[in-house]
Amino acid sequence: MASYKLLSKARKTFIDSVTKPVIKQLLDDLLEDKVLNDEETESVTEENSTRAEQARCLIDMVRKKGSKASEKMIARVQERDPGLYNKVAPGQPAQMSE
Repeated sequence: MASYKLLSKARKTFIDSVTKPVIKQLLDDLLEDKVLNDEETESVTEENSTRAEQARCLIDMVRKKGSKASEKMIARVQERDPGLYNKVAPGQPAQMSE
């Protein structure tokens, strides 16, 4: 399944399940991976007050960037929160980090 389709399918589960500390880690990771820039990472936390709003903003922002960005986010979710990864990508093979 294409990564962006997987993110679209898993959107509600991600929003319902991801924790605030994991959101912050993912923002740092995706900034490091050059998926997001400084302005985008700041907008996720500064323009969205609740955890669910931050999660919604983050996943939608990455999905709109296409398959490569979505793939990197999925790999980072697996790295940061394996339990969440198993919820959003059940039965998916492990992602390979570069």
